[in-house]
Amino acid sequence: MDIFDILTLIGGLSLFLFGMHLMGEALERRTGSSLQELLSRLTTGKALGFLTGAGVTAAIQSSSATTVMVVGFVNSGLMTLSQAIHVIMGANVGTTITSWLLSLGGIEGGSFFLQLLKPTSFTPVLALIGIIFYMFLKNGKKKDLGLILLGFAVLMFGMDTMSDAVAGLKDEAWFTDLFLLFANPILGVLAGAVLTAIVQSSSASVGILQALSTTGSVTYAAAFPIILGQNIGTCVTALLSSIGTSTNARRAATVHLLFNVIGAAVCLVLFWLVDLLASPAIFVHSATHVGIAVCHTIFNLTGTALLLPCSGLLEGLVCRLVKPADQP
Repeated sequence: MDIFDILTLIGGLSLFLFGMHLMGEALERRTGSSLQELLSRLTTGKALGFLTGAGVTAAIQSSSATTVMVVGFVNSGLMTLSQAIHVIMGANVGTTITSWLLSLGGIEGGSFFLQLLKPTSFTPVLALIGIIFYMFLKNGKKKDLGLILLGFAVLMFGMDTMSDAVAGLKDEAWFTDLFLLFANPILGVLAGAVLTAIVQSSSASVGILQALSTTGSVTYAAAFPIILGQNIGTCVTALLSSIGTSTNARRAATVHLLFNVIGAAVCLVLFWLVDLLASPAIFVHSATHVGIAVCHTIFNLTGTALLLPCSGLLEGLVCRLVKPADQP
């Protein structure tokens, strides 16, 4: 890997993050008011709140954006803390849709239909439609639709560029050694949390991990702990948005952190026990785009299955941890 590959990697990463930001902003504008109304109304029951959070996040492709909206609703009194907890849990499941979309970049095969499914085949068409909508149509909603298509095309092009740039790393011993180091679960969780806190998006950091997986050096033993850390790192956005808000709003942001930390701790223990007792061969296999999406989904579904029935206990815990400003 030479200086030109590094420059290509930087350019690909920049395009990927910009495309994700562009698509997310346009999605929020296109569906923002209706989704905010949906969030404030359809959160009366545990299951309904969960499904609302999952649906909204799948639509806007950002669990951080959903959680920030929830913190704002709790702060303004439009939503209770109990309702917020269920929506936040749903948001964690809804965000897995992005990793499945990004996994399309890993499709292999020579048949015509498989080639059509590859982003490099259909994103140029989406980009063309998007630029026509954005440049030549006057309707604001259609312009936003054009930006959504352009954003998706840019992020997929950026991811493809990143994958090409890092392809040479498969022959670099230091890079392989780095991911062997991340096979230590604690280091993997820390690496995932720091990366996601920097880019402010678990979806983006999962996409970066999927791009790195094309080198063949990212094993499942390294990828899974990193994914656990990515879900912890994404909580930074909600925590920052809760600064200066009401006590319950700060509690809602803290619930997001507790949910991911508890879920990661449980999954990490299970991961360690499985590795210790069975040492499955898949742990040392190279992770794929789809495999990373599966791991991301398994973690979020497991955390939800464990904690959704205990949402009342989680609410009690966060109320003990985050007290009103006038209480010691």
